[in-house]
Amino acid sequence: MKKFHIIILLLMLTEYVKASEDNTFYDQLNVGGFSSAAITLHRDAKAEAAINELNLLLSWNNHSRLSFFSELEIERPLAWNDNERYSRKESKLDLERLYFDYNLSEVVNFRFGRFLTPNSRWNLFRAPPLMWTNSRPLATSRLFPIATNGITLHGALPFKNVELEYKLFTELLEDQQQDNNELQFEHVRGARFSVKSDSDIGISILSFSERDAFNGLSGASYRMLGLDFVTNLYETEISGEVFQRFTSKGKEGGSGAYIQTAVPIKGNWYWITRLESLNRPNEGVSSTGRCNTRFESFCWGLVI
Repeated sequence: MKKFHIIILLLMLTEYVKASEDNTFYDQLNVGGFSSAAITLHRDAKAEAAINELNLLLSWNNHSRLSFFSELEIERPLAWNDNERYSRKESKLDLERLYFDYNLSEVVNFRFGRFLTPNSRWNLFRAPPLMWTNSRPLATSRLFPIATNGITLHGALPFKNVELEYKLFTELLEDQQQDNNELQFEHVRGARFSVKSDSDIGISILSFSERDAFNGLSGASYRMLGLDFVTNLYETEISGEVFQRFTSKGKEGGSGAYIQTAVPIKGNWYWITRLESLNRPNEGVSSTGRCNTRFESFCWGLVI
């Protein structure tokens, strides 16, 4: 089976424009978005094609302490295959992010609303145009909540030749809707600390409960420890993450990891290799290794 991925990046559909000397609310709005599409050719000669997502980005900033950002996603707005032809059955609307930022200083900032859970490097930059591959590691989607509805206290502390960043967050409102095949979490709280220099290293600590997939009731409570890094060896980028969960009784509650390399070949072409594993005991899944090897051109895109 062969897959061809096309990423279309729509950058700033409406640029920041000063219509007059007096700034208005509309002058301070920025609208943008991105989309990705995939074509799959099966061994039996059947073909499938789909628009994976269509994302609308809206932000507002009047260069004051307060700013706003939102991301609205239409998942699989259009799909096609040899049997059913065109279909919209899998299409659904999802609010990915919606939050306000209040900046007191470089050291103290507040974020309030729905935001990506800041406990994984991949999770913070998971839009296809911003990543080497448009399929995320399983460990970053099956072990912890991807998004949190709550508040974050974050900032950066310069120290000698490095920068220390911190993020403290807690959930204030549970998700009101559960998508198909999506794990649902509650009582989320945690912290992330990272050191940024030539190499970036991050440590995450989380606690949460995972709802039972069958009846929607609260299930086991977990504590999770995560470690992530990205560095460069000559011209090759090496990144990875590892997660370990424990139940409230101290028993093993699942784990996952991946390591990925991006080796430059020529021009904007890179050879991407990722080895990953996932272990979810409550689903009867044992640790497995998977190596995804593909050509990926990070700089491809259609700019409008």
